[in-house]
Amino acid sequence: MYPWLDRSGRLSPLKLLVFIGLFLPGAWAAGNLALGMLGPRPITECIHEVGLWAIRFLFISLAITPFRQIFQWAPLIQLRRMIGVAAFAYALTHLSLYVVDQSFDLKKVVLEITLRFYLTIGFVALLGLSALAVTSTDGMVKRLGGRRWRRLHQLSYGIGVLASIHFFLQMKADVGEPMVMCGLFAWLMGYRAAVAWLIKKGPMPIWSLALLSLAAAALTMLGEAAYYWFKRGVDPLRVLHANLTFDIGMRPGLLVLVIVFAVTLAAILRLALKSGGRLRFASAGE
Repeated sequence: MYPWLDRSGRLSPLKLLVFIGLFLPGAWAAGNLALGMLGPRPITECIHEVGLWAIRFLFISLAITPFRQIFQWAPLIQLRRMIGVAAFAYALTHLSLYVVDQSFDLKKVVLEITLRFYLTIGFVALLGLSALAVTSTDGMVKRLGGRRWRRLHQLSYGIGVLASIHFFLQMKADVGEPMVMCGLFAWLMGYRAAVAWLIKKGPMPIWSLALLSLAAAALTMLGEAAYYWFKRGVDPLRVLHANLTFDIGMRPGLLVLVIVFAVTLAAILRLALKSGGRLRFASAGE
């Protein structure tokens, strides 16, 4: 079945729009590469850009379940498989461009992956994404059985951890964006933990989502402060203060807070409009 069709075989405008959108970052990178707009090391820049989108798409796929529950929008679940496969495609392209950058010297590539820790964990993450992509079809769901399939695809959580570490370690100067990604990943995993261990049954209160948002932002701020303290000896209080002001721009913790609280506020608005002020989410189950 074509990815832009729904389960009944009819055209889904939502799926078609997302399907087209998944190609745009790659097309942008390819176009800039062809036009020589990626600086003195175009292949390296393209590697970084494609790899970044692989992580973004992975995290977007992980956000589908929380957003479906928070906004009570069932059609979102149709997008998860498509976006997850796109994350794998971008990750594979990321590795392929690295092979190109190494002049197709496969022996050197294997040696680099073996010896460089951040490359090793990135490659392990790619292997995990490969397993998820191969088993993403309806046929594989039936063959494995629903329970086994769900357990296998929970590997995406560990892959998210590996991808975050890989992204963080390969950044040698500004770790702002990796910190933001780590903070958003903490929110995604915190949501699942709250649903699985705390909420369990019934609706998830708005205050829980707001508290989770504060916790994710606080962890991001503390993580950045700890990094600069251990790595560069910067006073952690200076970093924490920078995260709470705009003196040197919007720091990662504050950016995470803005993003996740935007989700919370959008959920409040939607529920207020739909249910006349009954600010509780639909069932928190998977």
